[in-house]
Amino acid sequence: MVKTNVVDFGGLIEKIQVDKAPFTPYIPSSKNNEKAEVEPASKKEAIVPSKKEATAPKNAEKPSSSTDSEKKKKTTAEEKGKGKSDKKTEEKKKAPEEPAAKDAECSVSLLNIQVGRILSAKKHPSADSLLVEEIDVGEGTARQVVSGLAKYCTPEELTNRLVVLITNVKPGKLRDVMSCGLVLCASNEDHTKVEPLIPPNGAKIGERVAFAGFDGKPEDVLNPKKKQLDKITPNLYTDENCVATFKGIPFMTSAGPCTSSIPKASIK
Repeated sequence: MVKTNVVDFGGLIEKIQVDKAPFTPYIPSSKNNEKAEVEPASKKEAIVPSKKEATAPKNAEKPSSSTDSEKKKKTTAEEKGKGKSDKKTEEKKKAPEEPAAKDAECSVSLLNIQVGRILSAKKHPSADSLLVEEIDVGEGTARQVVSGLAKYCTPEELTNRLVVLITNVKPGKLRDVMSCGLVLCASNEDHTKVEPLIPPNGAKIGERVAFAGFDGKPEDVLNPKKKQLDKITPNLYTDENCVATFKGIPFMTSAGPCTSSIPKASIK
């Protein structure tokens, strides 16, 4: 077979003798084989994390989140506890105030009780049980007061008599006759005996009856809607010595206490 791609240059090119280095093929030992086998595995493990390693960061985060939730719960519980303690504190503060408010509503100092003198008395024009009195309380003009005393006193017995009356009740008509006061009367239990309270001789016309320990200012006009009289009058009564009292405290004037001939009587 003729080689067409070979050209014979004859002696034009000098041949150069080259010594080739001997080649010895590399044969790995058993130890190297073990390393070769171990290394890729270790590299693989280094590169690809295990399932436990992959989930480790997530699991590591959970304690912090649970701690945060615990802190929030603790804070909420503390706030609730604080709120309850604040409410209890407020209730404790209100507790003393409520009885004080109730006592204020029932205080006899709300009433303007004055000494007066009946100038005249007559029968009511349309009610047999009522009397109409003109009473001097030191105002320059007599007050007209309607009282349910017709069954117990005659007009003559009342005329020129000292009485005790509440002057700050709201004026109103009783059977079409205007009344501007309330004469306080003592009554026995079965209401068979009723009489006006008796101020002592020497009491001044128009002076206000006082009660020790009750120095408050009276209402200008009692409010019927508050039922102040209904709350106060159950505490008005005469003691065993016939002295008129509010919860045992005497009705006092400049000349002494007001009285009645009826012991342990209710006062209205």
